[in-house]
Amino acid sequence: MIKPDFNQPVPDDLGVIHFIGIGGSGMSGIARILIGMGHRVTGSDLRDTDNVAALRELGAEIFIGHDESHLGNPDTVVVTSALWPTNPEYLLAKQRGIPVIHRSQALAYLTSKNRVVAVAGAHGKTTSTGMIITGLLKLGVDPSFVNGGVIAALNSSSAKGESELFIIEADESDGSFLHYDTAVALITNVDADHLDHYGSEDAFEREFARFAEGAKEFIAINSDDPGAKRVARLISDKRVLTFGFDKDSSVRLFDVDASGAEVTFSVEIDSKILHGELTIPGEHNAINAVGALTVLYGLGFDPADALTAIGHFRGTDRRFQLHGERRGVRVYDDFAHHPTEVSAALKAARAVVGSGKLITVFQPHLYSRTRMMHDQFAQALAASDKVVVLDIYAAREDPEPGVTGVLVADSFENQAQVHYVPNWDDAPAIAASLAEPGDFIMTMGCGDVYRMVPQLIEALEK
Repeated sequence: MIKPDFNQPVPDDLGVIHFIGIGGSGMSGIARILIGMGHRVTGSDLRDTDNVAALRELGAEIFIGHDESHLGNPDTVVVTSALWPTNPEYLLAKQRGIPVIHRSQALAYLTSKNRVVAVAGAHGKTTSTGMIITGLLKLGVDPSFVNGGVIAALNSSSAKGESELFIIEADESDGSFLHYDTAVALITNVDADHLDHYGSEDAFEREFARFAEGAKEFIAINSDDPGAKRVARLISDKRVLTFGFDKDSSVRLFDVDASGAEVTFSVEIDSKILHGELTIPGEHNAINAVGALTVLYGLGFDPADALTAIGHFRGTDRRFQLHGERRGVRVYDDFAHHPTEVSAALKAARAVVGSGKLITVFQPHLYSRTRMMHDQFAQALAASDKVVVLDIYAAREDPEPGVTGVLVADSFENQAQVHYVPNWDDAPAIAASLAEPGDFIMTMGCGDVYRMVPQLIEALEK
């Protein structure tokens, strides 16, 4: 991965903009807004995805693959931290002296005249951001936003609104969440991750505290998560609203029923009891909803109206997303890529599948994370009835000797529960052979495992 140069000044006028890795959810969202502002946008990506197709329809010129010839003659180049330092377009842009800015700098440029609500956390960012956006829209507010995933009801991950509010998902993975002029900060949780970048859990938490301290108006922070509680103790001289099951929370959650495909819960706020409903499963989503409610409450909206508005949220792409059903077997996809997320996603899936079996096709993400957390992954995945473990999606990392998906598979206490399948093409047939009517197959991971969904559906048909 490249080390972003945050000292690179952002041009006053971005002019013609070339995105290297334009198909990513965050990159494509920023590109969409810039196209709407009248900028000419070009880009490149490894694959021709739905995001790429949507941007092409808006007028972007996008190349598949990375090559010097794809750079053209832009005024500004936008990159992500996941870029390889040997990328030919990146190297040529640097050689030619074209300003190369990180995507967070481009997003900071877009939000500079707005009142920014920034959502950060190890888990739940995309859903919480989507809930805030949905709630505001239902409350009659038209916010600008850039989310890390497509909001199902809006079929978009970004938009330029008419109000002063700009809602963003703020990425902590590389420290770029510190670069926004934040008015309101929401911290969903602070579960140790990205230690390849931060080096230690203490450093990770200190950066979250810096992020929180940068909020000009108030901070909404989880009162149950141990990491978030440690971060909260580092915050001083700020308005802090807490949310969660803890009895002293500013917005207290209780009576959660996540036993089925929908979730009901109760909230105590300002000594009043409110009742909420979600059409998406999982106790973790009730917690996300209460975090979003805390933000809207802090912004001055009536809590009862805000809670009802949040209830209209219908989910985001790659979060327990149903793709099809064949011979009575449903095929889902989920973005979970950390043990805590895996546990939450499987707990929600278990509530929905009922008496059926849960078959998870898991793709580990990053060599460093797999090396450090393979035992925790096995423990979390054991909530499935059967697990197919693929090899690692490297993303921004070079391979590490001895670190493969077999580390996760060998960590299962019950070896009859797990199949290590290093050959991608073998996995769909194996997963399909394990499934019977009433079962779920769920691809899981933040790499490219979602691309297996059509093959799984085809294997079920056979």
